[in-house]
Amino acid sequence: MQSVKAGFSLGSSLWEQITNYFTTDIGAYLFSVKEHIAISVLALGGSALFGIILGYLCAERKKYEKWIVTIFQVLRIIPSLAILFLLIPLMGTGFQPAMTALILLAIPPILMNTVAGLEEVPAFMLETAYAMGMSDWQVLWKVKLPLAAPLILTGIKTAAIEIVASATLAAKIGAGGLGSIIFTGLGLNRIDLLLIGGISVAVLSIASTLILDGAERYLFKYKFTGK
Repeated sequence: MQSVKAGFSLGSSLWEQITNYFTTDIGAYLFSVKEHIAISVLALGGSALFGIILGYLCAERKKYEKWIVTIFQVLRIIPSLAILFLLIPLMGTGFQPAMTALILLAIPPILMNTVAGLEEVPAFMLETAYAMGMSDWQVLWKVKLPLAAPLILTGIKTAAIEIVASATLAAKIGAGGLGSIIFTGLGLNRIDLLLIGGISVAVLSIASTLILDGAERYLFKYKFTGK
């Protein structure tokens, strides 16, 4: 009975700490959430841009594919925190090195899915497009990219989850975000801050997945017909 009471007391205390935090520091919390979302959205946009361009280059110029893919696969193996610290001597601390590290980490899934999507475009469709008098640019925008888009979006969804999770480390070099709450909790040994930061990151990851799933269902309705 005594252990049950102790557990109940601990739970009550923890709940009070969480409630007090949201009562007194809600402004700081919302600011951290906004920072985290801003960092994640910008990093996802940058990685999508570079990933799709590099993926197209790999699909069109096979001699570059091995080198480009190998470089980014190696970068993917390196821990996120290590990349952040490696960039400090070159870029200092703050937003810029954090953004660069997140973009580098998120490019591989988008790159690989772009290559796979472009390579799966049926040859007869390309021949038909050229026979209709389309230029290379028109074939890219009207045939290749639309057909490769579902796979590219799958790569973007994977990258989004990685970015939201890895963005917590940006606080280590002063870039802000929800990581600042988590690292403060670690430093002060406060479970309430660890729970608030960790659960918030998990919710953002789930939200980003749901948003991109919704976008996929809207853009590619034919895939879900009859489901």
